[in-house]
Amino acid sequence: MKLLITNILIFYFTNIFSQIEEIGQLNSNKSILNQFTKTNNLKNEKKIKTFDSTFIYISDTLTLPLFDEFSSNKYQKYNSSFNDIGITSKIKFQLLNNVTLIPLNSSEKYSSQTTYRRTFSKDHLSYTDQPFSSIQIKKGNLQSYPVTYSNTDVYPPYYIYDSLENSNDKPDTIWLISPDIIQDSARQFFKNINDPNSLWLDNYTYHNYRFALKPWSIGVATFDGIDENGNAYALGTNITNYADYLTSKPINLSGYSASDSVYLSFLYQSGGFGEEPDESDSLVLEFYVKETNQWYWAWSDKGTKDKRFKVGHINLKNANYFKKDFQFRFKNYGNLSGGFDIFNIDYVHLRSLSGKQDTLFKDYSWVYPIKSLIKEYTSVPWDHYKNQSEGKMSDNVNLEIRNGSNISENNSTNGKIEIFYDNKIEGVFLVTGSELSGGVLNYAPRTFYSTLHDFSGGYKFDPSKNSTKANFKIKGTIGAQFPNFNQNDSTFSEQYFGNYYSYDDGTAEAAYGIIGAQSDLAIKYSPYESDSLIGIMTNFVESGNNVKDKLFLLTVWSDNNGIPGEILYKDDIYFPRTPKYNSGINNFYTYYFNNNQKIKIEGNFYIGWNQISADRLNIGFDKNNINNDKAFISLNNGISWSNSSVEGTVMMRPIYSTAMDAELGLNESNIDLVEYSIYPNPTNGILTIKHNLSDFHGVEIYNIQGKLVQTSKNEEIDLSNNPAGIYILKLIGLKSKNQKIIKY
Repeated sequence: MKLLITNILIFYFTNIFSQIEEIGQLNSNKSILNQFTKTNNLKNEKKIKTFDSTFIYISDTLTLPLFDEFSSNKYQKYNSSFNDIGITSKIKFQLLNNVTLIPLNSSEKYSSQTTYRRTFSKDHLSYTDQPFSSIQIKKGNLQSYPVTYSNTDVYPPYYIYDSLENSNDKPDTIWLISPDIIQDSARQFFKNINDPNSLWLDNYTYHNYRFALKPWSIGVATFDGIDENGNAYALGTNITNYADYLTSKPINLSGYSASDSVYLSFLYQSGGFGEEPDESDSLVLEFYVKETNQWYWAWSDKGTKDKRFKVGHINLKNANYFKKDFQFRFKNYGNLSGGFDIFNIDYVHLRSLSGKQDTLFKDYSWVYPIKSLIKEYTSVPWDHYKNQSEGKMSDNVNLEIRNGSNISENNSTNGKIEIFYDNKIEGVFLVTGSELSGGVLNYAPRTFYSTLHDFSGGYKFDPSKNSTKANFKIKGTIGAQFPNFNQNDSTFSEQYFGNYYSYDDGTAEAAYGIIGAQSDLAIKYSPYESDSLIGIMTNFVESGNNVKDKLFLLTVWSDNNGIPGEILYKDDIYFPRTPKYNSGINNFYTYYFNNNQKIKIEGNFYIGWNQISADRLNIGFDKNNINNDKAFISLNNGISWSNSSVEGTVMMRPIYSTAMDAELGLNESNIDLVEYSIYPNPTNGILTIKHNLSDFHGVEIYNIQGKLVQTSKNEEIDLSNNPAGIYILKLIGLKSKNQKIIKY
């Protein structure tokens, strides 16, 4: 027994390895799942066995000009239902008569293998086989649309055994149990699209407001190695190929010619907040000619470390392009294993009578959404805000805009920030043009302005709105005196109050972790009031190697003069955690404390983990909010701590016990711990449970690897047949503290 305990301690208090911080790229992007709840485009339909009960969408045709500055999502939505008005359908059969092309009867079955008639001699000592003649039918491929048919030779689905022993004997017919050529059908439904506000046929790129570095306006389309469902195209490989596509709807150019100076202009960026593409990677533009059913190369550029936006301006000259169904598409070539080799595009504009002046993109625009109107945090518990709402509006709100004009512009036009609740306006903050420009006389040409504003006076979020949680909408508007694209003059965001504190915006641009066995990661929080923690929300992301089975111990520390101090809670080493993953924006995974404990918090505190292995655990990392001064790391079990040196925010949030507990099923009855005791401990056989429970359901016994080894419905448990070692006892169906047993 001493040897076993010693080995466990060696495992837990292993030698400390050197430790560093590390950033990794995303293997997947689960935020994409919030954009599209249902996808019925043709590319997806080809992945399934048949197209039965799927939709075939017939696109509408657009006219010039086509323009998308990506301030809003203009991807075509595919969300039709079978009962919609205007839906038509057509059924296709797998087997047709070769001459009449009429579908074969559903009772007709055939074999693709040759069948035959076997004739036995009178003495049954020999036989001869006569193959049946083949029958030619047309067989269709129901796995893709449109259906293609081919002539196919098939045979009767049976064998005939005949005997010459007696002329009165009838031949035996042996039918195939499961003939492989049978009639099947698939019905496809057709829907005509009539949505001129949607410009793009596919959704493989990621429309977002966060991956571009200093964009010229709010919103971009991001190309990477992640598909429309948020998954890597080829996870865990080094395969490079074409990945995301952004395909326009058909555009009627039949009334134009090369003399009309039809140009496609756009902005593009390498990397941004994502991984920089290599020189071997590229962004490609192609034009489509329907007569030849081919895409033709029109332009491309390779990856670079230069993160500045560049301008593309492509002239349409080929007469084949000036037809009623012209299309263009962008695609990227790069690593298919995740969020690698990123390109961002913006300001896609196809127009006639165009020239170099159209590459200026003269626009006065928001650059990023407004992040938060409360001090320090992006969200706080509603209970805490209601009790301590005075002085919590931020005096340091960051507003980011850009003057896209190529000349200095007057800053006399003001902006405003409006707050809504249940679609009713609650309050307004006015911002003068001179404040937006940072006090300079005029907006300098093609310049970003990031200015801080004091919103601590006047309006505050109304604490009487709801008893458990609240969600306020924020709208920011600006205006310009010169002609610009007014789509970029507004930005929208939310201020959510629930049961947690957060610094992040809910979306990860990268994966973060520390390298080193027994390393500690701690994130500092300063709550509005004293209260009880019940767990920690995490946004683990997939990146690099699979770490789903790596172990860590959730930990909460008190404050010790600005660094983590005394441990207030730490998981039991015998019941460690592993990374868990959820999908969607703000869809964090919640780890509740063991036995549903409540941890009383007074003053500043820290949440985080002690990791068992040296592997980077890949917690989501928000690059749009800088809070690394709140992140601390230790490589010597908390003896010394240092601040994180990587700019960004670790996506980990403390959860408080609030009025939301009942909504989450966390009422007092299942948070309070059941008291009980065990004896004797250590034991060599019989163990007794002492309790005052009226609803005792029994116990479970686990070994130190976490494997269930024994259950019992009785208060006395016989451990005689178990080997010596350490075990964990858990009450069945009750919230209680797990207890350690030593068997000798």
